[in-house]
Amino acid sequence: MYRIGIDLGGTNIAVGLVNEKFEILSKKSTPTLTGRPNEEIVADIAALCEAVCKEAGVALTEVTSIGIAAPGLVDQESGMVVYSNNIKMKNFPMVSLLRKRVPVAEIYLENDANAAAWGEVVAGAAKGCRNAIMVTLGTGVGGGIVTDGKIYKGFNSAGGELGHTVICVDGRLCSCGRHGCWETYSSATGLIRTTAEKLEECEKNGRPTKMTDLVAQKGRINGRTAFDAMRAGDPAGTEVVKEYTKYLAVGLANMINIFQPEVILIGGGISNEGQPLVDLLKDDVREQTYGSAYAPNSEIRIATLKNDAGIIGAAVLGMELSL
Repeated sequence: MYRIGIDLGGTNIAVGLVNEKFEILSKKSTPTLTGRPNEEIVADIAALCEAVCKEAGVALTEVTSIGIAAPGLVDQESGMVVYSNNIKMKNFPMVSLLRKRVPVAEIYLENDANAAAWGEVVAGAAKGCRNAIMVTLGTGVGGGIVTDGKIYKGFNSAGGELGHTVICVDGRLCSCGRHGCWETYSSATGLIRTTAEKLEECEKNGRPTKMTDLVAQKGRINGRTAFDAMRAGDPAGTEVVKEYTKYLAVGLANMINIFQPEVILIGGGISNEGQPLVDLLKDDVREQTYGSAYAPNSEIRIATLKNDAGIIGAAVLGMELSL
């Protein structure tokens, strides 16, 4: 049994052919080139579907289903990308147009964060769980929620915007217009801002920090700067990481208190810190989780599908959990 997963991003379109063991047999990509007619994007997707099948020696007619993971608001019933600022689509009939180009009867459409979470539940770090949350820490804070073996979407398919829950009233201004969103503190962008503020404070007070040398070596501040400095024994770097994980723990505890998932996964670029990040978080999260001393606790794990989460997650759309 073969499935095709499509990860439609603002920069690239990535397509993979996935087998019944959830292994990617062939993967190809091309620039999205947003701003051009969206029909051309669909044509590129169809061409990539043919290309991955050809490379793996599989006929398109052998493909059971195709799944598309797209950013923004999508309508699964109509197969429409309702709105996406990243790929400049509005009420765009993605599924019907792709169906005209590829001979596969079952084509699914889902929000990209939801698809990634679903992939982790079916084939990744939350395999075996019917209730799980995935939090992605990248440019923003994204999320996907699986409850009782199904993707939670809300009545309008717009559910799961975890990063736009406020954790600090009157805090940092978010791109969404609110103040104090979780995203402004716990995204990689938020971590970089906190690091920059600490560097400015150190410079003003004449306090030496290894972060200065790390920034000079790399040419810029990145999401690893403070963590690398902390590992080198730098007090200022340690302070940044403590502040970062404090806010991250608040948001994770909020999600657990609302949904009580078996597992809460951390994905995105910051997740490359691995198990040490989990170790820094788990006590703070447990202390802020309601009833943690009396009920089983949600487990915090690092997501495992990494950059393939969108492809695999899209490919397994339409699957039902057999637990």
